[in-house]
Amino acid sequence: MRHTMSLRRTLTAVLTTTLLAGGVLLGQTVTAEPAAAAKITCNIDKLRSDAHKERARAAQLRGLGAMAEARKAAARADALEHRAQQCQDAENNNRPPLWK
Repeated sequence: MRHTMSLRRTLTAVLTTTLLAGGVLLGQTVTAEPAAAAKITCNIDKLRSDAHKERARAAQLRGLGAMAEARKAAARADALEHRAQQCQDAENNNRPPLWK
């Protein structure tokens, strides 16, 4: 009998703790601000200048014969250019119409 009482208390405590933790997490996710609502700013000129520096670095590495590193640098430059273009497009799409 004693073993079942301690086991029952332990299971009840574990179940209660789990339910409370789940309720707290559920409550936080409901009241949390959505990720899309967060204000994200990006410096388009800095992204483009960083991409230019990476392209120059890739060209220098290619000249030295380090092809793998040159490909990585070129890929980083492409990613920076892509991010700059995304920021530019987002900025253009969020402006109010001219006729209002």
